Amino acid sequence: MNCSGSFFELRKFVAPEFIFGIGASELAGRYAQNYGAQKVLLVTDEVLRTTTPWVENIQKSLTAYGLPFVIFDQVSPNPTSFEIMNGAGLYSSANCNAIVALGGGSVIDCAKGIGIVVSNYGDILTFNGIDKVTKPMPPLISVPTTSGSASEVSQFAIIRDEKSKTKISIVSKAILPDVGLIDPELTTTMDSYLTACTGLDALTHAVEAYVSNVNSLFTDLHALEAVRLIWTSLAEAIAAPDNLYWRSQMSQGSLQAGLAFSNAILGAAHALSHSLGGHFNLAHGECNALLLGPVVEYNYCACPDRFNTLGKIMGVSLDTMPDDAAAKKLRDTIENFRHKVGLSHTLRSLNVTPADINCLAANAASDVCLATNPRSMTIQEIEAIYEKAL
Repeated sequence: MNCSGSFFELRKFVAPEFIFGIGASELAGRYAQNYGAQKVLLVTDEVLRTTTPWVENIQKSLTAYGLPFVIFDQVSPNPTSFEIMNGAGLYSSANCNAIVALGGGSVIDCAKGIGIVVSNYGDILTFNGIDKVTKPMPPLISVPTTSGSASEVSQFAIIRDEKSKTKISIVSKAILPDVGLIDPELTTTMDSYLTACTGLDALTHAVEAYVSNVNSLFTDLHALEAVRLIWTSLAEAIAAPDNLYWRSQMSQGSLQAGLAFSNAILGAAHALSHSLGGHFNLAHGECNALLLGPVVEYNYCACPDRFNTLGKIMGVSLDTMPDDAAAKKLRDTIENFRHKVGLSHTLRSLNVTPADINCLAANAASDVCLATNPRSMTIQEIEAIYEKAL
């Protein structure tokens, strides 16, 4: 079996404008002015505001174009519905008409959520699912400070419902940012753990997009190049965090992974990760890192040719192996890579117990990302993957 789409099948590809390169972030003020901003809500987080120069630099860019702004920095690593509703309240009370998001995926997703609420007039949790956002958001300029989520070019926003301890996935062309200003220099302030987590998130995006059951020629180009870039650059970026070449390689890998998954969607690793991160409030990238290997092993038989191609990029030849052996070899290769970049936790070491698995599996089974996984899954099979990651 091969999950490669037919050359003749209709496929769409949606992407916003993006500017890539050192100094791209300095264009925030110009783009805000171009989009008709009169007052900007600058969405960021407290850590970036207090420990890096990036927030001040964006403020200077907005001021240079005569644009007043207010700052909303109450964003957690897994942005919550409560935070989004608070941010929307500030946007409205301050009479803003545009948003600039400076941060990682959590900040950009929070900014998307704020944009949804102020234009569609409803609680953010009511927009869970696909194409539930009917009215366009205010202008949104995204400036990523990580190389992982690619939220600056994606149709996704992942929000945590803090009451139910679950995550919702909002998927809509209406939430694509108007422009992404991708400046690799801004990623140099990530520590090694965050670099590893976001890098493994990007790798998972690329792998899942490549084997998605709605892949296309266009998403494949980006997914395979993303895997190559991340596989060869992540450890180097961790070892030399100020090296702009390796940071640029990682930013490009994240960007291309984002272009791939925003159009081919994702799979079981993300479905299980959303459930895990939502329940335990864990770092999304580390959840993906823990689950990618076991999910790849499970999915291998659905499209071995595609996984063999991924294996070659990762430095292993699988073509002559029986499927079971090849699946295990690829899983071990991915597991070794995550250990190499410093992510050596197990689910058990993160306080997940066997008693939690039934609830986690039930939540994962309803995640929209399972729809594009190359192999269908039962609740019992989802539970088995969590058990392997314990």
